[in-house]
Amino acid sequence: MSAHDAVPVSLAEIARLAGVGRAAVSNWRRRHDSFPGRIGGTDVSPQFSLAEVERWLRENGKLKDVGGREFLWPRFEALGSRNESGLAIAETARLMRSPETRTSPPAFSPHVRALVDRAAQVGRDEGPRETFEFLLQRWLETHVRQLSTTPPQLASLMVRIALAVRLGPAHGGLTLLDPASGTGHLAVAAAQQYDGPELEVLACERDPALAALAAGRLAFLAEEHGVRPRIATADTLRGDPFAGEKADIALCNPPFNERDWGYEELATDQRWAHGLPPRTEPELAWVQHLLAHIKPGGAAVIVLPPAVASRKAGRRIRSSLLRTGALGAVVSLPPGSAQPHSVSLQLWILRAPEQGPSTAPPSQHVLLMDATRFARPGTREPSPDWDGLGSFVLTSMAALDQVAEDLPEGAVRVPLLELLDDEVDVTPGRYTAVANEPSREELARRWNHFDSLLSELTDHSRHLSRLVLDDGTSRTATTVGDLVKAGALTLRVGQQPPDSAAVDDGAAVPLLTIADLLHDGVPGAVVPAGSAPAIAEEGDVLVAGVARAFRAWVHEGPPLAVGPQLHILRVDPEKLDAHFLAGCLYAPTNSRQAGTHASSSSRIDIRRLQVLQLPLEKQTAYAETFRRLRAFEEALATASGSGTSLVGDMSDRLAGGGLPA
Repeated sequence: MSAHDAVPVSLAEIARLAGVGRAAVSNWRRRHDSFPGRIGGTDVSPQFSLAEVERWLRENGKLKDVGGREFLWPRFEALGSRNESGLAIAETARLMRSPETRTSPPAFSPHVRALVDRAAQVGRDEGPRETFEFLLQRWLETHVRQLSTTPPQLASLMVRIALAVRLGPAHGGLTLLDPASGTGHLAVAAAQQYDGPELEVLACERDPALAALAAGRLAFLAEEHGVRPRIATADTLRGDPFAGEKADIALCNPPFNERDWGYEELATDQRWAHGLPPRTEPELAWVQHLLAHIKPGGAAVIVLPPAVASRKAGRRIRSSLLRTGALGAVVSLPPGSAQPHSVSLQLWILRAPEQGPSTAPPSQHVLLMDATRFARPGTREPSPDWDGLGSFVLTSMAALDQVAEDLPEGAVRVPLLELLDDEVDVTPGRYTAVANEPSREELARRWNHFDSLLSELTDHSRHLSRLVLDDGTSRTATTVGDLVKAGALTLRVGQQPPDSAAVDDGAAVPLLTIADLLHDGVPGAVVPAGSAPAIAEEGDVLVAGVARAFRAWVHEGPPLAVGPQLHILRVDPEKLDAHFLAGCLYAPTNSRQAGTHASSSSRIDIRRLQVLQLPLEKQTAYAETFRRLRAFEEALATASGSGTSLVGDMSDRLAGGGLPA
């Protein structure tokens, strides 16, 4: 390859190639004179020759168990062009499956053709689909700002909704339509969820690189899952490649807010059975496109921005969708469910009525679900509680065709007469808040619970306030680092399990992350026990090593895997009391002294945290007081949340005329 030696890699990329942290690479660079010299970049962000780095790593025994695919991606990234690299990866997928067939590939340069041939050979050696998916994911991560993809969890939920809502069985298999397929996330989810005889996928994408990559993914699915794909590269709304064809289910995550969607040339299009979409409402064009393509009794699920539910320009079409029963349900998703991550997107669940003399009339209700409470704030952007979200939506969907006596909180069946007003607003939050007002009996139970919390707080307060604290005697302290050296405890650092770790029928453990601590402290995922680098046992002390979530506590319960910036301290019970250690570590002044800098994103140097030096027999009294202090803190937080909720609900009831006349 003519440009082989010119492929640049950063320190972070070298760390990835070697399977180590970036600090280790920096150490190699300082300690080894033979380490390759910089070929570009800056002193802060240097770049090195991939060929020289690979040679040095192999000669010095620094390569762990990494395959050849790790060395492919920097070469694809060096192509520079998003489209060229995407098309090259797609062509690699085709060659890995059929090395003997030569179709009419894109006009690649000899350098790109050589790279594709090399990558295809690596794929045949290390696994074609695994190699393709690896390159595809790296490509998506690199161009994430230019692309809008459907997260796998959301794609899976959309498939499950569509399969649950569809009326009647699909004869001879299932046909799926995705008119804005991107790289095929929705089709992949459908192949994983559907267990019928055959899945036919009708996919369309106007971006040639995305369409080619989707074709690569679906070709692998065709071999492994019996999927029969038909993929078109076209502008779906302007030039529908599947005009006249019908699908059992349709899934779509369309582009948002596109004004140039074909308003003028499509004014008389037969798809607009509910009215010509206004120029400013392209999303309603996608909605009607899906309805035009689903069979009687078929279902469609589409991702939409929240404004579509209430904009004045679309009220006539929303009204028609409601009157005909085409719009069956709306779900307000938590922020972070898909791009743009700061917006609470919606799922619209659509259905085509069954045909025949016994066809039931359209429902006189619409199911509205506000799932925004399932947001899980992360360190950078929000992330949903996917398990809770999926359970809530699918449980609520049982009420789509029949009146349910006990809908989950956040779901409500709204009569059409209430929706068909001057606004025709189908935003779930507008109706669920009223529907879920607590009854008088529920308020009474909550006030009783609040009283018990106050009693618990009073008990702790009396005990703690009577303590006589010594003010003047300085005590000797040591650090966690010194205790580790002395063998009084062991320290393990949490890590993110490999992305490839899949939970099967084997042993699994909950995974706790910093994002979980910032939300509700409940682990948000499970991982295979064998893939978790750090697992806490009952009695271990856990410490969060970042200022915004800093805390230290004794773990109680079954084994727990911990993620990055969480630390496990396992004490020698003959030298340290775990509750005494946790109490000392949790002192606010302790975390400030051990912080790297004064901000909420400051990391805590765990080894610098100080611990009071006391004999084991004297630690017991401190441990018991620390326990009571933590119990007081938890009761105080619970009472605060409960009281705030009561104030809000009482205010709503009073503002609505809650006092007796």
